[in-house]
Amino acid sequence: MAGRNGRTVRDLRRANRTAVLQRLYFDGPLSRFELGPATGLSSGSVSNVVADLVADGLVEEAGSVDSDGGRPRTLLRVAPASGHMIGVDVGETRVRVELFDLTLTELARAQRPLEPQRYEVEVIVDHIRSGVAEVLAGAGLAPERLLGVGIGVPGIVEHTPGRGAVVHGQTIGWDAVPLESLVRAGSPLPETVPYFIDNGARTLGQAEMWFGAGRGARNALVVLFGSGVGACLVTPEVEHGRAVEWGHLTVRVRGRRCRCGALGCLEAYAGAESLLARWREEGGRVPEGLGHTDEETALTTMLAAAYPADDGAPDPVALAVLEETAEYLGAGLSDLINLFQPERILMGGWAGLRLGSRFLPSVRRHALSYALRHPAGKVTIELGRLGPDAVTVGAAILPLADFFARGGRRPDPDPQSPPPAWHTALRERTPG
Repeated sequence: MAGRNGRTVRDLRRANRTAVLQRLYFDGPLSRFELGPATGLSSGSVSNVVADLVADGLVEEAGSVDSDGGRPRTLLRVAPASGHMIGVDVGETRVRVELFDLTLTELARAQRPLEPQRYEVEVIVDHIRSGVAEVLAGAGLAPERLLGVGIGVPGIVEHTPGRGAVVHGQTIGWDAVPLESLVRAGSPLPETVPYFIDNGARTLGQAEMWFGAGRGARNALVVLFGSGVGACLVTPEVEHGRAVEWGHLTVRVRGRRCRCGALGCLEAYAGAESLLARWREEGGRVPEGLGHTDEETALTTMLAAAYPADDGAPDPVALAVLEETAEYLGAGLSDLINLFQPERILMGGWAGLRLGSRFLPSVRRHALSYALRHPAGKVTIELGRLGPDAVTVGAAILPLADFFARGGRRPDPDPQSPPPAWHTALRERTPG
């Protein structure tokens, strides 16, 4: 029966389970006594919910602590083995697949390199399917035990009735690719295991906001700097994060041609692919014969030339191209600062992390010099903390958020009464 606010008893129970699970997940171990004020639930409600979660195998004891004059209080935590998720990063140099337990501890991984400029849909789909099968076999996990598979992809993701997630990836030649349907066809997973597909910059942003350098921020931008560039915006209005096609802002009229086909995009100057191309054009010693997966090797070579470790003379060409790239990135960040006034900007992605602390001060200096003084004075610009696996972690968060939204219950095959969507859980329950 629904109450005056339209919520049923089932809704209330699910919300209470979610509240307890979330607090234990992010702040645990906690005692029953501590869970009351942490969740806003009465002691009776906490006891009932905890009993249900323990009976379901989702919560377990984790020792005890002394109380003030009373009996020791039993600590509770989320049981790591009570759920498993897979995160997939369809990246620019490889497809990475990782299997996690419920606490996002990695249990197995598989990687499939990509050839230069080769994003054939069939190849990517096969990499995802085989990678999922490999990590399940490596961990000895039955497919039906999965809570879901999250996939981060380049491009705009549209969720359509009947077709699932459709990807519009102009820079990789994907035009309305029904990725979810294609991956599910011939998948090693049963129909009951859901797929969650979203933009890779957004999954990176979600990972940093939940577990990395963005935790506690209400206004943040997480930048993915790889072969190309992208960003995820998180504000009070869009707490679940929104992918921003930042790399395709025009920074130079009639400028270099971007891989999307337009002229003068930020990505044509600030992505690692264009950075290496400009170094080559200026006479730089870019290693020859490198595949797309070795773009990382080439960038490392360029970095060593520009900033030699042995105090030798830097390569002036490499240094000049990197400085120009830092200025373009900084100018692009200044647009984001002026538009959204974030309190934090975090730079991740394989290229951003590889260039790291050597490169960031120059990017920061240019960003603050181009931005308006007031918002520039309130923002911090730093590196992300989760490393190169951040996109796969963020992708795995998608089924995890859905699990939370369902109160720790697996997907219901009955579509008549669906629980809150996973993106609602991300928006309403992002940890602070």
